[in-house]
Amino acid sequence: MTGKEPTTVLLRYLQGARETMLWKLDGLSEYDVRRPMTPTGTSLLGLVKHLVGVESDYLGSVFGRPFGEPVPWADPDVAPNTDMWATPDESREYVVGLYRRVWAHGDTTVAELGPDGTGRVGWWPEERAEVTVFQVLVHLIAETDRHAGHADVVRELIDGAAGLGPGNDNLPAVEQHWWEQYRGRLERAAREAGAAAGEAGAPQR
Repeated sequence: MTGKEPTTVLLRYLQGARETMLWKLDGLSEYDVRRPMTPTGTSLLGLVKHLVGVESDYLGSVFGRPFGEPVPWADPDVAPNTDMWATPDESREYVVGLYRRVWAHGDTTVAELGPDGTGRVGWWPEERAEVTVFQVLVHLIAETDRHAGHADVVRELIDGAAGLGPGNDNLPAVEQHWWEQYRGRLERAAREAGAAAGEAGAPQR
């Protein structure tokens, strides 16, 4: 690979993860996109809101190209986890629209600076605070895909919908009863393994 070709590949992977994040919101009510589905409060719209702050920082201020709209929850001085949930007055349209505009700004940063463009991540340890566009794209792919995995599990807990992305769920083409039998088989295997290990309180077969 030469020139800007590496960033083209990386942006393709990043864009796929971005679109998956938004796809996980499709077809859900305002309540469901905001529901805290884990003990730590993970919600679908909260994950998207979090990524707005992540991208506005990493492909904005890190390279001296601040995003032109306020992202108040990206301020390090705000209350913990403010970026991980959407308030009633932060509409889905607002958060999603902001995410799309943030990623367009980030893509412009990449196009203008190229893979070797340099910046500084002020919240990283000093010895690795100096970064390139290439490094930051790798970091963003890892972060966004991690949250896309969270979103996949959260969406399945809400209404049973699962899959990799629009037109490609990456799941076996089977009927619902197959999944029920499959899950039962896994439950039995887990119980058997727990009992064989002598785990106190392990469910019996």
